[in-house]
Amino acid sequence: MEPLLYLLGIGFGVGSLVGSVVVQNGQHYPYAVFVAPALMATSAMNGAIYETSFNFFHNLKYIKLYDGMLATPLGVGDIALGVVAWAVIRGSLYALGFIVIMAVLGLVTSPLAILALPASLLIGFSFAAVGTAASTYVRSWQDFTIVLTVFIPLFLFSGTFYPITIYPTWLQLIVQLTPLYHGVDLLRSLTTGSIGPWLVLDIGYLVALSLAGLLLATARLERLLLK
Repeated sequence: MEPLLYLLGIGFGVGSLVGSVVVQNGQHYPYAVFVAPALMATSAMNGAIYETSFNFFHNLKYIKLYDGMLATPLGVGDIALGVVAWAVIRGSLYALGFIVIMAVLGLVTSPLAILALPASLLIGFSFAAVGTAASTYVRSWQDFTIVLTVFIPLFLFSGTFYPITIYPTWLQLIVQLTPLYHGVDLLRSLTTGSIGPWLVLDIGYLVALSLAGLLLATARLERLLLK
């Protein structure tokens, strides 16, 4: 519901004042069309992060769920992959619901939008892997305030509500190093049909982040569960 409320309140409300926005191919799109795919990427991120932060930490620290799993033929790598896979499923369900809403509201302007769902899987995988790895460093519930400190700026400043070209060059470079920016750029390109070579960079960045996060999560779980 939260991304939907942002879409209605900002995409359409503020959008009535903004008018149109120029995307990479120089075409003009209504502001709601510009904002909607960014909120879809945010939905995939939120679902993955929620599952691999609060729920994962609870299962790891208090329920000791994964200790019991190790008594079966499962290994630590299987557990890490399972946690990430479930988080991806959850994030993808959020994204699926959101793209249906976009289609109903007439905010999909390209048939390439059909690729937005598998792209959201990649976004969810990236954040799930990173979230799982990061949660292994959490000491108590209070540490989750750090999660909010990181993800609120990501949500607000990753090109979600306006092009990052309004930033100074040095700040644009910093934003382009963040994962949500690449997720937003990927989904916005697909839903508007604004395709270019930058998509290879977006996909490559998210794949590399996913693999790095999964490897770190596996290594950290081995240290915590096999100590």
